[in-house]
Amino acid sequence: MSKPIVAIIGKPNVGKSRFFNYVVGQRISIVEDTPGVTRDRVYADTSWRDREFTLIDTGGIEPESDDIILSQMREQANIAIGIADIIIFMTDIKQGVTAADSEIAMMLKKSHKPIILVCNKSDNYGEPPAELYEFYNLGMGEPHPISAANAIGIGDLLDEIYEKLPPKNDDESDNDRIKVAIIGKPNVGKSSLLNKILGEDRSIVSNIAGTTRDAIDSNFENEYGKYTFIDTAGIRKKAKVNESIEKFSVMRTLLAIERADVCLVLIDANEGVTDQDAKILGEAHEAGKGIIIVVNKWDEIEKENGTLEKFKKEVYNNLSYASYAPILFISAKTGQRVNKIFEMINHVSEENDKRISTSVINEVINEAIAVVQPPTDKGKRLKIMYGTQACSKPPTFVIFCNNKSLFHFSYQRYLINCFRNNFGFEGTPVRLIIREKGEKDN
Repeated sequence: MSKPIVAIIGKPNVGKSRFFNYVVGQRISIVEDTPGVTRDRVYADTSWRDREFTLIDTGGIEPESDDIILSQMREQANIAIGIADIIIFMTDIKQGVTAADSEIAMMLKKSHKPIILVCNKSDNYGEPPAELYEFYNLGMGEPHPISAANAIGIGDLLDEIYEKLPPKNDDESDNDRIKVAIIGKPNVGKSSLLNKILGEDRSIVSNIAGTTRDAIDSNFENEYGKYTFIDTAGIRKKAKVNESIEKFSVMRTLLAIERADVCLVLIDANEGVTDQDAKILGEAHEAGKGIIIVVNKWDEIEKENGTLEKFKKEVYNNLSYASYAPILFISAKTGQRVNKIFEMINHVSEENDKRISTSVINEVINEAIAVVQPPTDKGKRLKIMYGTQACSKPPTFVIFCNNKSLFHFSYQRYLINCFRNNFGFEGTPVRLIIREKGEKDN
């Protein structure tokens, strides 16, 4: 069993995301005075009175809309209602009870879930506003006035959520999950891959580039292990990032990379490696994450002898700094080779977290020095005293020497390659910290 789930449901622009961000304590959902900004379900773990639960922000429900995005947002909200233990039905007290509120209330009653009616934008302290009493007509019980913008009434609402949470179980904490960020430029199939893995319409999928604007989490377990998949908005080229909403989406993706243990970097087989692919992979590389290059839409490529190896060579030629990353060729649409992703995720996660004993490290360093002598400059030769591993995620080694200025980048790269040849480190960056003997941490 996972943590209890509390879903925030309501029509667009009633303050769901602002409330969500306040409760979880960070700006996860995009907040903008534009209806329909939050499209997918957004998950975050939070706690109140020492009780943990998962809060879901949803896109606003437009009951009568035929728009493809709005209709899928409605479907996403329905999925959130289905998996929720408690539903927060959020309304706007300044708008009063609208026809949309009445229709949503009827839909929620059919769920037979505990429902808490919330009237947001009650911005004044003191006696409940007179407008509150109109909301009793919805037949949802006592309305709770709050102001998400001014943090009024939030504690009382959280107390009400606490009282309605199901009995606590022993499995509400999962610290052994591998966090996997699915990243790539827009419209390469990130959401389609996640949906194929989960076996449900977890993310909105359409042919409109940029459909996924938030980074969203999905816990998943199978015979290979426990995972948290983070689907992200595609990173566009900076020249195309005009809307403030798009800028927040890029920020969400970069934060998703920071949270992840392993990044699946999706590349469109029809387009090959683009400059934008290199930029995105570079973000994961610089963050020190495990990396798997996933070539999607491989079913759409005409094959002949050597097609796969030729494509793989092209990928590594364009992404030479990430030649350590394994490549998988899949089709998210058909499910071709999608199951192979799990074994590779496990392997790369282990490599990213690998630790090597100091004695073995120094054996490899001594062998490396014997094969290729350290560089010299103006009669001075680099002398490597010893090395040790400082940390993992990514594997980071501190190398002590007589003169840092003599430790050229090319020799550092040679030493890293020696470490890879001996220790593997497939799918993970390897970092060196060069120090002169006697030098202390800054």
